[in-house]
Amino acid sequence: MRLRAVPVAEFWLWLKIGKLAFIRIHSRLKIIPMRLPALFLLFAALISSAFAADGRVVRLQTGYRTTASFQRLSEFLTGRENTGKETVLRSQPAARQGYYWFLRLENVGAALTGSTFELQVISPASPESKTFTFNAPVPHGTHVFNVGLTGSDWPDPEAAPVAWQLRVRSSAGELISTQSFLWSKPAAPAAK
Repeated sequence: MRLRAVPVAEFWLWLKIGKLAFIRIHSRLKIIPMRLPALFLLFAALISSAFAADGRVVRLQTGYRTTASFQRLSEFLTGRENTGKETVLRSQPAARQGYYWFLRLENVGAALTGSTFELQVISPASPESKTFTFNAPVPHGTHVFNVGLTGSDWPDPEAAPVAWQLRVRSSAGELISTQSFLWSKPAAPAAK
């Protein structure tokens, strides 16, 4: 079961509802008043841990990008690529053009320095999946990642992947996992 992150206002609403529920229980069961704050704190801890999911995908778009789509004015002036506040991960760092997964990721936990992006892709050229691994830190809050198969890893601008799965992992475990519809296709029926 995946837990979802909730806005602060909704979290405080849950706390308020919990407090009211404990007050009703207290009045019916005649609990010693000193135990009420302890029960409320326990309830608040349970609620906060239940809603404290590590991350979620805010937006995901895929598509082929050319070298020109990455060029900015500052690159013409300095000669260096400027990615802005985005993190660009490429299977072949020297090549820019390729098929990209534009991923806006929200990390509600602490910043993760040893994160790994694992992309598994089935291309139109081969029925076997290929796995690509990228290392990048995942900061706290919302951040944009461009994960790309570039150069000879994705030479055809007209092709699209048949199926794919993208996982973001840290030393603490899996942060997110998202996939295309065809990645989770049902098993083939048994032969009679």
